Amino acid sequence: MKPRILQLVDSFNEGGSERQALQLTRLLRDSGRYEVFLATLNPEGILRADAETLAYEIPSFPLNSFYDRNAGVQLSNFVRYLRTKKIDLIHSHDFYTNVFGMTAGFLAGVGARIASRRETNCMRSRGQLFIQRMAYSLADQIIANSEAVRSKLVDEGINEKRIAVIHNGIDMTRLEPDVPTSREESLRVLGLEKATSWRVFITIVANMRHEVKDYRMFLRAAQLVKATVPDVGFLLAGEGQLRSSIEEFATRLDLTASVFFLGRCQRLSDLLNVSDVCVLSSKAEGFSNSILEYMAAGRPVVATDVGGAKEAIVEGETGYLVDSGDYASMAQRVVSLLLEPEKARAMGEKGNRRVERKFSSRALLQNTETLYNSLLANRVVSADSAGPMFLADRTAMDQERS
Repeated sequence: MKPRILQLVDSFNEGGSERQALQLTRLLRDSGRYEVFLATLNPEGILRADAETLAYEIPSFPLNSFYDRNAGVQLSNFVRYLRTKKIDLIHSHDFYTNVFGMTAGFLAGVGARIASRRETNCMRSRGQLFIQRMAYSLADQIIANSEAVRSKLVDEGINEKRIAVIHNGIDMTRLEPDVPTSREESLRVLGLEKATSWRVFITIVANMRHEVKDYRMFLRAAQLVKATVPDVGFLLAGEGQLRSSIEEFATRLDLTASVFFLGRCQRLSDLLNVSDVCVLSSKAEGFSNSILEYMAAGRPVVATDVGGAKEAIVEGETGYLVDSGDYASMAQRVVSLLLEPEKARAMGEKGNRRVERKFSSRALLQNTETLYNSLLANRVVSADSAGPMFLADRTAMDQERS
């Protein structure tokens, strides 16, 4: 009988955690080694259609607050679900699902429980940190998606033996066009027919929901790049409530004619096909999917040296790292790549090979299965490990979601 594995996701909104969780669910299902289940706290989101191809049912356990009666009802419902489905292993993917999932898994007697941590910047209240620590105490293992995140967990007092580093994985085929595509055709598909006059393009793929992505740093760098390379265009792929303020900032920098806001880009292969250099300007990250996607597509990268960026980018070989906020250095590195296209091309090729070797979906599946099998082989239902679980107010924390 195949082990029964459940993936618990917070929602189906577009985000790194959600995309990685759904990709892992697909990989595990396709491997045929497990019976795979999927559940969520919030059934809404643009990725819902993708999720429905992975499971014939996706139960949801919606929460408004961890204090009200509904929280207890949903926790009870989830415990009952885990027992009814005889789940052998539960894997949660972010702060909210860690709290809810590890608590329910413990109460249901699920033999193997895995929490996840994807960020280094843990800007939580004292109460939230307590909740997070309790959730971790209920987990058999905590997956960190980078060595930087692992180090942060150790600094917070988590025993390093309970931490497994499994980097994000990229489906390389997702970045390959269905048929060979010209630059002009890719621009047309992206709705950029009028942008064909621009000789080169600099691209950033990041959400516009949180200031941590620091689009203002990117635009300040763009202003300096344009002063040296006038025929450059800038492609911004992302959506969120900050878009209008980012557009206003681009106007203040006199970049309106050179900056193209693409929103959520569903044709990533076409976007990267027209890109000459790709950038990430974040103030903080865990391990960026965007950097891996850039490299997988064979594009040189200039990124801020935060989180696990240095674990992906080999300085001077697959791209460059600059300090967070140092837009002048970012601009200098971008310009150097634009002025030396052969060097940029070589960097991109090295980046592609590095992703294929270390950060592919194949590597993600292999490393995850190794951890799962180890836990399943040694699973023991513990009756004493953590004591009571106190749940914090979810409503007050929703604005911090990524």
